[in-house]
Amino acid sequence: MRPYPNSLARRLFLLSVIWSTAALLVAGVIVVALYSQSVERAFEERLDVYLKTIVAEVAADAEAPDGDGTITVGGLGEPRFGLPLSGWYWTVANGVTGAVITTSPSLAGDSLRQPAPDARPEDWRNPITSSLTGPDGEPLRVVSRNIRLPDGARYLVSVAGDTTEVRRDIRSFGTSVAATLFVMGAGLVLAIVLQVRLGLKPLGRMRESLQAIRVGEKERLEDDFPLEIAPLATELNALLDSHREVVERSRTHVGNLAHALKTPLSVILNEAREAQGPFPRKVEEQASAMQTHIAHHLDRAQMAAQRRVIGVVTPVEPVVESVVRAMRRLYEDKGVTLETDTVATVRFRGEKQDLLEILGNLLDNACKWASGRVRVRVQPDAGISGERPFFVIVVEDDGPGIADQALDEVVERGRRLDETKPGSGLGLSIVSELARLYGGRLSLGRADAGGLRAEVRLPGI
Repeated sequence: MRPYPNSLARRLFLLSVIWSTAALLVAGVIVVALYSQSVERAFEERLDVYLKTIVAEVAADAEAPDGDGTITVGGLGEPRFGLPLSGWYWTVANGVTGAVITTSPSLAGDSLRQPAPDARPEDWRNPITSSLTGPDGEPLRVVSRNIRLPDGARYLVSVAGDTTEVRRDIRSFGTSVAATLFVMGAGLVLAIVLQVRLGLKPLGRMRESLQAIRVGEKERLEDDFPLEIAPLATELNALLDSHREVVERSRTHVGNLAHALKTPLSVILNEAREAQGPFPRKVEEQASAMQTHIAHHLDRAQMAAQRRVIGVVTPVEPVVESVVRAMRRLYEDKGVTLETDTVATVRFRGEKQDLLEILGNLLDNACKWASGRVRVRVQPDAGISGERPFFVIVVEDDGPGIADQALDEVVERGRRLDETKPGSGLGLSIVSELARLYGGRLSLGRADAGGLRAEVRLPGI
């Protein structure tokens, strides 16, 4: 899964990871909070049990008929109440004055800070819960009750417990939850990656099929696509079929138009050639020009239709070699040397006939004006990042070249700068129009050897 900025896979992956991470974090916080509340509630309930036990013993000692009023409290079943500064303490104080009556041995002479008188509820059922620092600096949780006996005596009973263990337990639980959720998160990320890869795999197959159609290996999308994208494949196949029908109709119309114009022009030419005088000669000249231009534009229309045929691909190197061989034979008497430098892997996304005409016109023009050497180079063109692939054909000669101000004129239809050379003046114009039809361009300049440098940029694969 490549991290492209505008990638659907990247978008699905990020959204899933963000949502899963947020859900796991919220779940972790809630679980730890619930556990913390449960542990703290259990701790306070434990303190409250000790508190009720002390209250019962205080009430029993105070109401004993043979007692001397002394209050004694047992060990409560917790040995730490008897260990000095153990963090577990209890005190019994006068409910009115706050004077301490008795304390647990664990206080070792120290005392607990008692709630203020105005914070002590009259109802003994309502305990007072607070947090404070113990004699040894330990954090304590204190539960106090204000009790009143039938004889009117009032007592304030408090029990305190060290919360260090509780906090350690909560931290340990939080660490375990974090580790567990981290492992779950890593598993979810892996599952998301697999889900995105498997879920988008049919789109990858569709892209590969479209690429095969573009390079001419297939004519239709033939695959068992999932229900969600099967209609898209059907519509693409329908579009390809419609495209082929349009191209075939265009070719048919072009052929019909060519045949329809061929006979009337032939009749006009024959009549003009049989007649004598300047007027028939003028008619013959203009009719011949009409034939040339009509054939030229019919060819362009036909090639414009052909170039839109999806999947037509032509290897460039064989076409270059065939044209070069033909030019060597054609200009053998002139002694022109043709050099080639072609990348074998370059392929033209278009009709072979169009490439033959482009190369034929460029090389014919170069050999016609060259003094002795013509060079042909074909190489890929890096172009702009993200742009479809292109390649360039560069043809250079060592002839007289063309003045910079005249470079634009030579690509005009039928424009000839030197009437002493044979030709119709359509060669470079045809190359320029064909290049534009394929989304490319023709550029003219001066070659290193002093002649003309023609560069054609065409689409590849």
